[in-house]
Amino acid sequence: MIILVINCGSSSIKYQLLDMKSDKVYDLLAKGLVEKIGLPMGGLTHKPTGKDPVSREVVVPDHKVGMKMVLDELVNPVSGVLKSFEDIEAVGHRVVQGADFFSSSVLVNDDVIEKIRFCCDFAPLHNPAHILGIQAVKEVLPSVPQAVTFDTAYHQTMPDYAYMYALPYEYYEKYRVRRYGAHGTSHQYVAAKGAEFCGLDLNNSKIITCHIGNGSSISAVVNGKVVDTSMGFTPLEGMIMGTRCGNIDPNVVTYIMKKEGLTPDQMTDIMNKKSGFAGLSGISSDARDLDAAANAGNERAKLVLKKLAYDIIKLIGQYAAVMDGVDLIVFTAGIGENNSRLRRRVCENLSYLGLKFDFEANAVTGKDTLLSCPDSKVKVALITTDEELMIARDTMHLVADKD
Repeated sequence: MIILVINCGSSSIKYQLLDMKSDKVYDLLAKGLVEKIGLPMGGLTHKPTGKDPVSREVVVPDHKVGMKMVLDELVNPVSGVLKSFEDIEAVGHRVVQGADFFSSSVLVNDDVIEKIRFCCDFAPLHNPAHILGIQAVKEVLPSVPQAVTFDTAYHQTMPDYAYMYALPYEYYEKYRVRRYGAHGTSHQYVAAKGAEFCGLDLNNSKIITCHIGNGSSISAVVNGKVVDTSMGFTPLEGMIMGTRCGNIDPNVVTYIMKKEGLTPDQMTDIMNKKSGFAGLSGISSDARDLDAAANAGNERAKLVLKKLAYDIIKLIGQYAAVMDGVDLIVFTAGIGENNSRLRRRVCENLSYLGLKFDFEANAVTGKDTLLSCPDSKVKVALITTDEELMIARDTMHLVADKD
């Protein structure tokens, strides 16, 4: 079954085209990335199997334009891998927020789209982009079944004392105000893959998974099930991110609104799109730009990178306490897989856990690697995530069951 997997992030679209024969037997036909969406200059990278890769700088104003670029590239006479869109048998999408409507992947229908739309308030940077992706595919491939895999589904195992806020209970009953988390597809994949890679039994383990990218979250996973995660009602909660502020005193929100005369929507826009790396540094929302600026001596860039490491250190400490120990710490996603300096900064502060860091092994990017010494009480690993493969598997099963 040829499946196109679309993974729309807050500033990117990752995609893979796979020929799925079974869960573990498949061929990757092409993969790519549209990145820096909404920034002055973005980029497209397309890697067709057996052909030369394509990479170019291009302005990508929004996700709709990015989606058109993806579909056009797949049927390009030179760099494409399909004769026509009709070769695609199913499409699977990553969706950040499904609230408590969904605890597993589902096929797309009008009701599902309306529930995803309802959750746009919970994930303002993501869910609207997911809907655009679904609609764009529907226009080109109206008869092809589409499935959605929710980032929130894996976190449904959190206990109520972890996901509830200490607000009047009626807001939970009326408006579903509670913590949901995000990046669940990635956390689930790397927890299982990390356990296998490091020789642990997933069903008898305590793992902290650190998904660090433009959007970042950390999860505590006990015996393969999430007991806590850093993102909350929306992906705004937690650590500093590309354009999101993360945790702040809630009174800061109303204070700034009164001082600046801002509406709720304007303040939401500031916290989600103008804060984080971009707001604090005044330079960029991209960690690679901040690394370059920090190396050139920019103090605010250095501040952002220090804060990022500090936030991760705090969350790991919290989750080690929640789980009464930890067997494995996993780094994954764009920054987690490629920024060795960040991994070192974090792990240097975890010696109290009995962690012994292998500094030589850490000089690696984008490759599954054990980063702890043999006598370390806690294992640390770089595990490359593959949300697209998880989504393709779920899509394959849903479409096959339907038929």
